[in-house]
Amino acid sequence: MFGVTGWKNAGKTTLVERLVATFARRGWRVATIKHAHHEVDIDRPGADSFRHRAAGAIETALVGGQRYAIMREEAEPPLAAVLERLLPADLVLIEGYKREPHPKIEVCGATADRPPLWRGDPAIVAVAADARPEGLALPWFARDDIAAIADFIAVRRG
Repeated sequence: MFGVTGWKNAGKTTLVERLVATFARRGWRVATIKHAHHEVDIDRPGADSFRHRAAGAIETALVGGQRYAIMREEAEPPLAAVLERLLPADLVLIEGYKREPHPKIEVCGATADRPPLWRGDPAIVAVAADARPEGLALPWFARDDIAAIADFIAVRRG
């Protein structure tokens, strides 16, 4: 597994999306985990599965065609519990989970309104930014150098 972290609107999702496409082209099976700090709901009011949940179901599986989702009504599980439920993959890319100890690359956006995470997180092993941050001793990649970032992750994945 390998993480992509950073502050809101830094470009994490774009980087994960591009990395998934790159690894998929290389023939890798890639799974992703996206952590959100707000309430998420993949269901919508009025849908049958929403009605099941609203009626009190503790778990609802929505199944159709080429995909399915299982929605569970409980507190946010630890990352390890989510990882246990994933299918085997060559790589799990984790977006978010700033405070978890897995190896991560920090995406630094154009705005510098918050201090960089790499200064206080030893799990951050590289930085992707438009320009090399001042004082950075870690490997640095331009945010759009997807091939180089993918190569780095391929070697460093933990």
